[in-house]
Amino acid sequence: MPGGRLTQQERQQIALGLADGLPYAEIARRLDRPTSTVTREVMRNGGPSAYRADLAHRATEQRAHRRRQTAPRTPRTPVQAHGRDADAVRAYEEMFTTLLMHQGLPRMMARVLTCLYTTDAGSLTAAELARRLEVSPASVSKAIAFLESQGLVRRERQEGRRERYVVDDDVWYQSMMASARGTAQLADTARQGVDVLGPGTPAATRLENIARFVDFVSEAIARAAAQAREVLYTKPGTG
Repeated sequence: MPGGRLTQQERQQIALGLADGLPYAEIARRLDRPTSTVTREVMRNGGPSAYRADLAHRATEQRAHRRRQTAPRTPRTPVQAHGRDADAVRAYEEMFTTLLMHQGLPRMMARVLTCLYTTDAGSLTAAELARRLEVSPASVSKAIAFLESQGLVRRERQEGRRERYVVDDDVWYQSMMASARGTAQLADTARQGVDVLGPGTPAATRLENIARFVDFVSEAIARAAAQAREVLYTKPGTG
C-alpha cells in the first residue's frame, strides 16, 4: 500500500470519485489508500460538495511550507500517552476539527473542543489549552465562553483562581436535551402563525404540518437521549 502524501493525480481521482457519488471507502480502494486518508483529505479541503483537486493540492503545499518555516521554533513534540503515534493523533485531531467546523463551529472553538475530547482526562486549564494549541489565552477564553454558552463544556474551580474546562459524560446528554427544547420552541412558533395566517389557508396548513413534524422529532430526540443516557457512562468491555 503506498504511503506518503497524496499526489495531484490522486487528488484528481478523489474529485472524480466524489463527482460520481462514490463513498470514501470505494475511492480509497481504487487509490489503494486507507479510507481515513481519503476522508481526512476531503474534510480538510471543503467537504464532499466543495472539494477541488487543484485547490486541495495547493493548500497542502502551503501547509507543508508553513510547517517547514516554523519547525525551528517548535523544538518539542508532546509525548503521547499509551504509545500513541503522534502523527496519527495530529491527523485525527485535524480531521475531527474539520468535521466540527462543518457542523457549524468556528475554527478556534472546534480546535478547543477537539483538544478536550482527545485528552484522556477530558479536562484542561486555559494555560494548558493555550500551550497545546499554540494560541493566546485570550483566544482560549473566547472559545470557552462560546462553548459553555452552547452547553458543550463546563468549568471546574480549582485551588486559587484557576479553572479547568471539562467535557464530561453528561455534556452530550445535556446538549441533546437543549437541542430538543430548541426544536420544540420552533413548533410553538410555527403554531402561532396558524392563527395569524388563518386556519385552513395554505400558509397556515404548511406551518401546522411543520409544527407536527417538529413536535414528533423533538419528542423522539428527548426520548432517545433519555433511554440512551446510560451509554455515556458505560466503560469499554462492559456494554
